[in-house]
Amino acid sequence: MTETTTDTAVDLPQHPSPRATGCPFDPPPALHALQSTPSLSRVRIWDGSSPWLVTRYDQLRALLGDPRVSADVNGPGYPHRSAGQKAGSQSRRTFLNMDDPEHARIRRMVTAPFAIKKVEALRPSIQKIVDDLIDEMLAGPKPVDLVQAFALPIPSLVICALLGVPYEDHDLFQRHTKVIVKRDSAPEETVAATTALADYLEELLATKQSRPEDDLLSELAIKRVATGEMTRREAAHMGVLLLAAGHETTANMIALGTLALLEHPDQLATLRGTEDPKTVSAAVEELLRYLNITHSGRRRLALEDIEIDGQVIRAGEGIILAGEIANRDPEAFAGNPDELDITRDSRRHVAFGFGVHQCLGQPLARVELQVVYSTLYRRIPTLALATGIDQLEFKHDGLVYGVYELPVTW
Repeated sequence: MTETTTDTAVDLPQHPSPRATGCPFDPPPALHALQSTPSLSRVRIWDGSSPWLVTRYDQLRALLGDPRVSADVNGPGYPHRSAGQKAGSQSRRTFLNMDDPEHARIRRMVTAPFAIKKVEALRPSIQKIVDDLIDEMLAGPKPVDLVQAFALPIPSLVICALLGVPYEDHDLFQRHTKVIVKRDSAPEETVAATTALADYLEELLATKQSRPEDDLLSELAIKRVATGEMTRREAAHMGVLLLAAGHETTANMIALGTLALLEHPDQLATLRGTEDPKTVSAAVEELLRYLNITHSGRRRLALEDIEIDGQVIRAGEGIILAGEIANRDPEAFAGNPDELDITRDSRRHVAFGFGVHQCLGQPLARVELQVVYSTLYRRIPTLALATGIDQLEFKHDGLVYGVYELPVTW
């Protein structure tokens, strides 16, 4: 058994590391180099600490499924992404940052609307949203920014309807969400944005409590808040998590996925030429694997000494689980995993995480992406970038990777 080393943090590679110029879809070269080493690696992060960095697929799944690994952001040694993220996550408690059994108890309160059958029932309404937005694009001027005209409204409209949040308020929650997910936001900015969103949702929950409707916030207000099972503030923080995660992640997948397909015309032609739901589903899974838009890694803390592949992670040490490079692990995916191949079997990807904290909203995200990817390119077969890819600005500073604007024409 190899004991934990006492590396000097300053001598360790900095994380996150820069991307190479060229392909904007590939993880940083330093992650590839670390993945090729036989043992776990340690890195230096923003606060000078030196958590472990996990880059191999099997190790990542083993640790995410290990109950000795904690998601509690208040644990000493937890490897926060930045000072702003530390302040923001510690200012609100959600099931995302809890361990079982508390995590499971809270998560069950909001699981039902995201069940596969419930989400499948939404497919016709999601299809109508997609078709209507395409109609508006085709009727308007071009070029157009696909992010603002299409990618961002789709998941925003869907999660608003599911939660019972008025879409008319989308400027408010999208503005605050941008601050929350930006890695470089100052602590006071992140806390202020989180507080503003929680205040907004707390007021909405009060309205739902007196005039309930058929939505998730009404259910929380009546079944959880009114019964004393949780406070209105706790329910509001739950709403912040669902509202922010429900639109930010899928919006980036729609825009970045479209860019990836435009840059791979052979793959786009295959997708555009099929109406087979299984082929579309496989394309969605491959795009999720290939792009893995959560590029800042899932963060955890070892509660006990954990031996993995002959190496020991000591109790109290931080762990960063880098899904973006684990999804490119050649030991886990056949062929060349650095290539986009929508015919590949990618169902075992970890874009949604793994274990008890696996993404709650993944069935909804999958349906949204399947509808988008099977509709947009068939209805606008001449869709093309309206600028050079080297002119695009990518979200290197966010919790979710993507593109700020995507000018397209047809």
